[in-house]
Amino acid sequence: MIVVTDTSVILNLCLLRQESLLVSLFGTVLAPTQVVAEFQRLAAVDPRFQGLVFPSFIQKAAPAGLLTNLLNPSRLHGGEIAALSLAVERGADAVLMDERAGRAAAAALGLKSMGLLGILLQARQKAMIPAVAPLLDRLHAEARFWIAPTLRQAILQAANEAPAAP
Repeated sequence: MIVVTDTSVILNLCLLRQESLLVSLFGTVLAPTQVVAEFQRLAAVDPRFQGLVFPSFIQKAAPAGLLTNLLNPSRLHGGEIAALSLAVERGADAVLMDERAGRAAAAALGLKSMGLLGILLQARQKAMIPAVAPLLDRLHAEARFWIAPTLRQAILQAANEAPAAP
């Protein structure tokens, strides 16, 4: 399986020290050079991510070209456009992306997308991590990663870590 990652997914997995889940779950992971540069910039200037190192197992690649239909007008950032372009170019099985606009663009391109929470849930369901709740707590506290209460509850229920809603 081949997946292409955007910055937020890999950055937050590294913060959680769970980046190895990507290889276990997906096998080949690609990142556009724009994503690598954004990761390195944030690791250098943002106190939340200081000292994080881009994982060496992720293959760095530049898309041959950017999909012009994503450029104007675009609510997407450069890394998202590059990730989507690379995913289409390489025939990736999925693109790893959290941002709503990026996921909508992926769907419009016929690409499957998965975000950080989906990765953690899948890892929990495959017994690769003991629990999701502590990781969600750390994301909130350390990365200021906001999760709607109803989404958090749904993730915990799917992970068998919360009682069913009444």
